Amino acid sequence: MTDRVLAIDGGNSKTAVLLVDSDGKVLAQVRGPGASPQVVGLQKGLDVFEGLAREAAAQAGLSPDEPIARHTAAYLAGADLPREEEELTEAIAARGWSTSTVVGNDTFALLRAGTADGVGVAVVCGAGINAVGVARDGRTHRFPALGPISGDWGGGGHLGNEALWLAVRAEDGRGKPTELLPALIEHYGVSTIHEAVEKIHFQEIEFDPHPLCPLLFSVAARGDEVAQAVVDRLIEEITLLATVSLQRLDLAGEAVDVVLGGGVMTGATEAVLGPVRRHVLEVAPLAQVRVVDLPPVVGAALLGLDTIGASPAAELRLRSAYDEHLPAANLGIAAGS
Repeated sequence: MTDRVLAIDGGNSKTAVLLVDSDGKVLAQVRGPGASPQVVGLQKGLDVFEGLAREAAAQAGLSPDEPIARHTAAYLAGADLPREEEELTEAIAARGWSTSTVVGNDTFALLRAGTADGVGVAVVCGAGINAVGVARDGRTHRFPALGPISGDWGGGGHLGNEALWLAVRAEDGRGKPTELLPALIEHYGVSTIHEAVEKIHFQEIEFDPHPLCPLLFSVAARGDEVAQAVVDRLIEEITLLATVSLQRLDLAGEAVDVVLGGGVMTGATEAVLGPVRRHVLEVAPLAQVRVVDLPPVVGAALLGLDTIGASPAAELRLRSAYDEHLPAANLGIAAGS
């Protein structure tokens, strides 16, 4: 059997599956709905992963009775604690897709996608917010990332809820005036924000806070102080996640990668990224801070290739399939490797 890696990036909003061979050649790639077992339940999440894994195998021309891969690298939203990783590893290994399985939090995949060796700090701000740090000696630093009960603040859903909260209070007099109010009224196509809240309450319109997040950024960019205060809080939170991880791992004095990812980060402008970069560099002046636009499933695949001992050329080939604009030298990979 040709060595293959089955990579799974299981997010809250979408699932991506990638099947690659040991040379880094992409054999199949499929996408599906969000299937974080923490959100949809273990059985439903596994069933989604199963369907996508089998679809990838079929796309690669594998027969139904042969193993899909030598190794499965599944990096999932909701795999936040060692206990959850152990339970998910056991459940996924039982599916029989491969002879070995590793399950980790999806932030590790983001870190690997943005670095040559998986060393550094990654902060993800998408549906939720989280960070992970990995030192060169293998030490890691993590946050539980369980929401407010574990001290978290931020993420697209949280920011969208903040935008609605502020607009409601601006209209009823409990809060400061803000341009979020007319912006949300226009967004919902209503005459007052109270009308929108009532429709949400009676489920006459679907409430998804995530589209309100870019609206919040847009209003802030136009000089609205109330919206900008929320953006400033997010900048502070991202900076804290990165710098605490750097300090806990004794990386603040090293030339280390700090990678940012997730839908909120990839959609952010320099008005957000600039202050984050500046504040991180105040703590870690040698750090390289950048947004990673490669999909995290590539990082999952790279972690899988690391596990099976693939060559640096395999990494270069896989990266080249996804990003023509990221020179190999930026990640310390020799073009001739």
